[in-house]
Amino acid sequence: MSDPRPPDPKPRRMVQNKERVGLVLVHTGDGKGKSTSAFGLALRAVGHGMRVHVIQFIKGSRDYGELDTLAKLGVTVERAGEGFTWEVRSDERQRELAAWGLARAQEAIARGLDVLVLDEVNIVLGKGFLPVETLLELLKTRPPELHVVCTGRYAPDALIEAADLVTRHELVKHPFQRGVRAQPGVEF
Repeated sequence: MSDPRPPDPKPRRMVQNKERVGLVLVHTGDGKGKSTSAFGLALRAVGHGMRVHVIQFIKGSRDYGELDTLAKLGVTVERAGEGFTWEVRSDERQRELAAWGLARAQEAIARGLDVLVLDEVNIVLGKGFLPVETLLELLKTRPPELHVVCTGRYAPDALIEAADLVTRHELVKHPFQRGVRAQPGVEF
């Protein structure tokens, strides 16, 4: 059967938004994929010629394929962590690393960038290693076109309220529940 509609005289084209509005995006919850979502966004931004900077809090003791790939693409990746909270027993050390990471983020903003990924910053905030007000102040004073992505469990209500986009990742099923260890290429 043929299409009864007359042919469209002009092909439809996607309208491009030329106005840059910096957004705050939050990925939180107990499910997998929060960091991976942020790194996918970073990859997309690089594809558009944008300047991207990643600060990874907490899990800085392991190698992650996404971070290696982003670094190969010219993205600055800085590690403000020495391991998960159960690996680094000193809360004082976690506070020092969190403060260092936030200072590096402020320096990166001052140099100029388009996307700032603060990976696992929600854990730092949720555990009290960095005051929520400190991050909120950074968000208020950032350049208006800068996108900031915050990942990790325990996103505080004040950050969720300040965000433009919030995605809650929900754990439904995970191979770890059957004793399967983290797999390269899937989880790191």
